[in-house]
Amino acid sequence: MTAPTAATLASRGGGSTVKRLAGWVEGIHRRVGLRTKIMGIAVLSVLVLAVGMAYQTFSTMSHALLAVLDYRAISTANDLAARSADLVLTGNRYALYELLSDTVKNTRDLRYVFILDPHGNVVVHTFGQGFPLDLLAANQLKPGQAYSLTILDSDEGYIHDVAVPIFDGRAGQVRVGFTEKLVDQTLARTAAGHVLMLGLVSLLAVVAAYGLTHLLTRPVRELVAAATAVSQGDLTRKVSIDTNDELGRLGQAFNEMTDSLERSRTEIQHLSTMRGQLVSKVIAAQEEERKRIARELHDETGQCLTSLMLFMRALEDVSDVDQVRDGLRQLRAMTAEALDKVKRISAELRPSVLDDLGLTAAIERYVSDFSAQTGLQVCLEVQGMEGVRLSREAEVAVYRIVQEGLTNVARHAQASLVILDIKRSLNDVVLTLSDNGRGFDLEALMSSDDTARRMGLFGMQERASLVGGRFSVDSRVGRGTRIRLEIPLVPRQNGHSGDVQKEGTPGRR
Repeated sequence: MTAPTAATLASRGGGSTVKRLAGWVEGIHRRVGLRTKIMGIAVLSVLVLAVGMAYQTFSTMSHALLAVLDYRAISTANDLAARSADLVLTGNRYALYELLSDTVKNTRDLRYVFILDPHGNVVVHTFGQGFPLDLLAANQLKPGQAYSLTILDSDEGYIHDVAVPIFDGRAGQVRVGFTEKLVDQTLARTAAGHVLMLGLVSLLAVVAAYGLTHLLTRPVRELVAAATAVSQGDLTRKVSIDTNDELGRLGQAFNEMTDSLERSRTEIQHLSTMRGQLVSKVIAAQEEERKRIARELHDETGQCLTSLMLFMRALEDVSDVDQVRDGLRQLRAMTAEALDKVKRISAELRPSVLDDLGLTAAIERYVSDFSAQTGLQVCLEVQGMEGVRLSREAEVAVYRIVQEGLTNVARHAQASLVILDIKRSLNDVVLTLSDNGRGFDLEALMSSDDTARRMGLFGMQERASLVGGRFSVDSRVGRGTRIRLEIPLVPRQNGHSGDVQKEGTPGRR
């Protein structure tokens, strides 16, 4: 196995550093709130922008000032070369010294000036206490050059040294040295002004970012508080909507959600109350049904059987064959009567035709008996139901809903005609029960104290929901009532439940 190279180690180290940095950022992201994040981003952006602008400004200004300094150094050297040519040729050293001294005195950033003869010897200079000999070799002017510029690093800072020939070098050369102190002072003053200005701008930017952050996060904080209240069960909490942006639409959606939850909770409470009442009514109805069956068995069937026993005991003492035959005929009639009563009670409990012949035949039988008992005209129309059998639970539900619907018509509708339509659609069996009675206000009924009628409609709704069906009611005062029931041929996975639906409003599945 080969040893890892330095590049591999560096890449691994860089990767681990990036991972650590990413983990640090992720930790801050999880711990810090949204307001702090926005403020941090704003402040960091302002700082980066300020630093970038300062760097760009100082870099540009520094290059410009140094370029101007070089231009002044070259211009000064050329001017001195032109003015000192005659003085060099005449050997007037005093005048040369006066010229150089006046030039140094009148030029702020000019550090020194000296003149060399064609052999490189110093003719005159402005150094007061001795000439630095190492300066001679610092900037060598080559033959034919117009000037030579060199930047020297000295104890006093950087010096821009320029050498210019006198009479193309035949009379020697002029050397000048300009310091960067004036440039540094200018940059320092500019930097102080920029720092002050950037500080003020940054402060204003931070204040603006704080205000903007407050405006942006206030709806979010309000949403968090409202969501916390909703999680604790307070569905009346609402969010104020001041804008029409994404946060405003989010607040509007939140308010609509809480309204929907409040309606759902009210509906669930109402359903719970209705179901409790329905269970109580079902238990009471079961007890009443048991009492009625017991009473009928005792009063009718029991009396018939008692009469049979007494009559058979009386026949034991009869010796005349003709009287015995007459007695047996009476016994048979009494037995047939008792059997009819038992069959009637059994049919009322659960019609056997529902199990034997199916839903359609059972409804036809019940409609016929209902019309005969009440005198109410019922028109039954059946379409496409040949050979169609629903599940046992669905058939019982449809049968009981028809019973309840016709019973309600007979009790409350004051109708003269009822139309019962049963047909098969693509995936459902659709049953419609319509009458020409007085009708009623459904909303007023569901909010009234008429428990019996409300429980009847709610019971039909619950029966339909238990088998995955949809139940709806449409009724207007003076225009009759229409009940619609849809039962799936294949039972739905999730039966709907809820209040009785108006016709035209979708039932929940």
